[in-house]
Amino acid sequence: MLRGLIKGDNVFVPTVALRVAVRNDIDVAALLVTEEGRVRGDADIVFHGAPAHPSGAVRLSAGADGTTWLDADLAGVEEAVTRVLVVASAEEGALRDARGLSVEVFGPDGTTVVGYEVTDAGGETAMVLAELYRRAGGWKFRAVGQGYVDGLVGLAVHHGVEVAEETPAEDSPVEETPEDALPEPAETLPEPGAPRAPEALPAAAKDAAPPAQIPAQVAPVPATALAPVDLPVPDWPYGHPFEPHTLEGSGNDVLAVEGLPPGPVLVDLALRTEGHTAVWTLTPTNKEEDLLVNSTEKDWRGRLLAVVPLDGRLRLKLSADGPWHARVLPLAAARRLTEDALESWGPEVLLHTGEATDVAFHYRGDSNLIVDSYDLTGHKNPAKLPKSRYPYINEIGRRREALPVPSGTVLVHVKRADGRWRARLKQPSAAVAWLRRVRD
Repeated sequence: MLRGLIKGDNVFVPTVALRVAVRNDIDVAALLVTEEGRVRGDADIVFHGAPAHPSGAVRLSAGADGTTWLDADLAGVEEAVTRVLVVASAEEGALRDARGLSVEVFGPDGTTVVGYEVTDAGGETAMVLAELYRRAGGWKFRAVGQGYVDGLVGLAVHHGVEVAEETPAEDSPVEETPEDALPEPAETLPEPGAPRAPEALPAAAKDAAPPAQIPAQVAPVPATALAPVDLPVPDWPYGHPFEPHTLEGSGNDVLAVEGLPPGPVLVDLALRTEGHTAVWTLTPTNKEEDLLVNSTEKDWRGRLLAVVPLDGRLRLKLSADGPWHARVLPLAAARRLTEDALESWGPEVLLHTGEATDVAFHYRGDSNLIVDSYDLTGHKNPAKLPKSRYPYINEIGRRREALPVPSGTVLVHVKRADGRWRARLKQPSAAVAWLRRVRD
């Protein structure tokens, strides 16, 4: 068994000519992509039909025992290329059928530099196994393990490869927009002390427990707007609706709401700050439990996923240095995923109700992007979340990533994201062989 990194790990490698062994008996290709995460043209795709990049820096060759060798002279990679992706695909079956699927990197002297064994491949037919990428004047290796249920079509389009004209337009990647062109959230918070219009709720809300009596607050609210509240889906089967609970304050505090139905809820939080922001769940004995937020971003905002205990008391510890505004919402108020791009910032909870597809993310931040999902279809216990699904996204820096989601009702949880991002649904396509299969 190859010993090395686990999925999501990364490590610096020497900027020399490296040899990458991909095992075992799988189709392999390399994509040379720019900072935008896209190839510049067909020449940036190295595969069995075009085994050498025009620069000579990346070459592909077949070895013994089903091993494919990728030679990457990092010192010779063109400056415009920021990442070299190591891609695997299955002509028949799924990648979970590929035994001993692994990546091992060797130095010029033949010694192992780093390795990664893929242990969680599933029904996908194409995957970015690993990548070599520029960082701080050098190069790093990352164990990626990102699969694509729509095969090489989805993987190729996601990285800028032009496919046949009959490919549906919705499968194309989101076009790049300058960061300063992204719209800022609307300033929708009321002035301190101003009355608030009631939130739209389903008829069933009148039977829910009444909201807790929250003392009036006099602290100013931050200008940063909270996310809009979507209407609950019809015949929502998971959990109980309730009226939103709003809290305001300034600085370190404990956010406490009683009388909530047990189970997962949404917590909107926005604050004006120049320093550190942290949020923990609290045990009944006031011990910090789960760390939900740990950020140094200015004027932090986001929507968190928290679970109300069986006693109906939600208690969160907030560490902050400025005025804040919080709102506790039922799970059914999660923002809907559609094929239209959804713009947001920070952590978020999204809802998918439909056929199996991919959720395409375009992340503009510099820190971690962590996304997982929860399949609520058939889940019978609304007092707790089901186990999170794999694969998930765990990346650093500006990225374009895709998360496969099954059919039914699925929560897509953006757990960490200190920065702007977009998300939208993609329609899956049939898997075909590399490049020729994509184009034909």
